Amino acid sequence: MEIVHYPDPVLRKKAAVVAEITDEVVARAREMLELMYEAQGVGLAAPQVGWSVQLCVVNQTPEKRANERVCINPVIVDTSGEEVCEEGCLSFPEVRGNISRATRLTCRFYDLDGERHEVVAEGLLARMFQHEIDHLNGRLIVDRMTPASRLAVRSRLKDLEREHGARRDRSLV
Repeated sequence: MEIVHYPDPVLRKKAAVVAEITDEVVARAREMLELMYEAQGVGLAAPQVGWSVQLCVVNQTPEKRANERVCINPVIVDTSGEEVCEEGCLSFPEVRGNISRATRLTCRFYDLDGERHEVVAEGLLARMFQHEIDHLNGRLIVDRMTPASRLAVRSRLKDLEREHGARRDRSLV
């Protein structure tokens, strides 16, 4: 399992609902958590590893594994407030930009045991839920960046497009 980089088409697809929590789903979710920690991230959505299902993992305090969450079929049901902050993304190496997000939200999801949760999140955790759920819906940070941030990262995005195209061309040979 490895992190997929922009502009891989899987990042733009709306992910499928997880219909059943199988041993494979559990194993892949645990592998995603390990990959997220290895990459020094705080969240990772299944499409970011080329797996187009409605599942993400988050942990705003990676040094405390007890705080990790696996979120299956997550949905944001309520939001309030707004704040612009800088964000990055594991699928966009060396790209950061200002993005407006809700400061508080309620998120519903299922865990690996099939138990339903409803979490009220604020601050960083609220931002993380929004970021990862965007991935599940094929929405990327560049879609939400302020115009100034989008302009500032344009050159790096073109580099990523060239790098991705070169990798895809080599795999066809």
